[in-house]
Amino acid sequence: MALPQVAAFTDTYLPTVNGVTYTVKTWRDRWRRRGGRMDVVYPRGDHDPEDGEYPVRSLPFPFYEGFRLGMPQIPDAVNEADVVHAHTPFSLGMAGKRLARKLDAPLVASYHTPTGEYAEYVASNDTVESAVQSSAEHYERWFLDSTALVVAPSERTAEQVRGMVGTDTPVEVISNGVDIDFFRPTETEGFRDRHGLPDGPLVGYTGRHGHEKCLDDILTACEGLDVTVVFGGDGPARESLEATAADTDIDARFLGFLDREELPELYAALDVFAFPSPVETQGIVALEANCCGTPVAGVDAGALSDTVDDGETGYHYSEGDVDGFRRAIERTLDERDRLAENCLARREQVSVDHAVDKLATVYDRVL
Repeated sequence: MALPQVAAFTDTYLPTVNGVTYTVKTWRDRWRRRGGRMDVVYPRGDHDPEDGEYPVRSLPFPFYEGFRLGMPQIPDAVNEADVVHAHTPFSLGMAGKRLARKLDAPLVASYHTPTGEYAEYVASNDTVESAVQSSAEHYERWFLDSTALVVAPSERTAEQVRGMVGTDTPVEVISNGVDIDFFRPTETEGFRDRHGLPDGPLVGYTGRHGHEKCLDDILTACEGLDVTVVFGGDGPARESLEATAADTDIDARFLGFLDREELPELYAALDVFAFPSPVETQGIVALEANCCGTPVAGVDAGALSDTVDDGETGYHYSEGDVDGFRRAIERTLDERDRLAENCLARREQVSVDHAVDKLATVYDRVL
């Protein structure tokens, strides 16, 4: 049976590096590999579009470096879509909503990131931040309630969305999925040499450096441990994170933005992936680390409560308990070999192909 033609709208895409970008790109690649068509509409940046990628005019977003605000345009090439899939609710999400109404096609929305999470980046003080967050939540609820179905990447996030939308809006759990052909155990000696990393145990994180992710807690938790702390990635919190590290006696290394080809090497080089962020809707980087054989010490909050299988693929600690975070890191270090075996045994369960199987079922249902 022919796969439905999909028009995906996203306010963030290549060359911006984040979980939404990689999810949209990987789902599109897998959909096309199966013989389907999944066009992507996104803000124009430095990315050279491939066939089926349609950039629209955009402006820099003044409150968040690297993010661009796309004009809510609908390219003619997507006017024959069977399903419209909005991965973000902002200007291009609204364009997707308009296209779905125009074509009388079902609108599916992915819930990747709570819109209120961006409040601190546009607010000048706590009062304004609270007002922005409240407005964002009301807008988010309105947008999701206008869809045929909402996709959430974890059961914990799905529960949150179900409490937000009306009873007539179904919510389906579909993991973003990991490209297990790419994220796999690999040799790490070359990576260590390139980045000047020592031979001892490494505790680290890679991903967006956002203030809401509580990355300072990694430094605090690792004080007194005989480890090197490694940060990959970039973001608005990096400057303050480096300043905090400079005031400690921790051996902390900031690698900055890494080419995607280096990520499996980073994950495999780490003895523990440290993940203190309480705001994740899935925490895909934790699963990528697992698929490279690296267990996770993560906060028992948000989606990480489910993404990290306590005692099997890593260990949890209670939100705000930095001493507990230190103990989780120590325990994960002590049991790394056993935990790594469990991580590798579960690779197929978290694969992107498994996720796209479920996505196809969802599209069939809304059609």
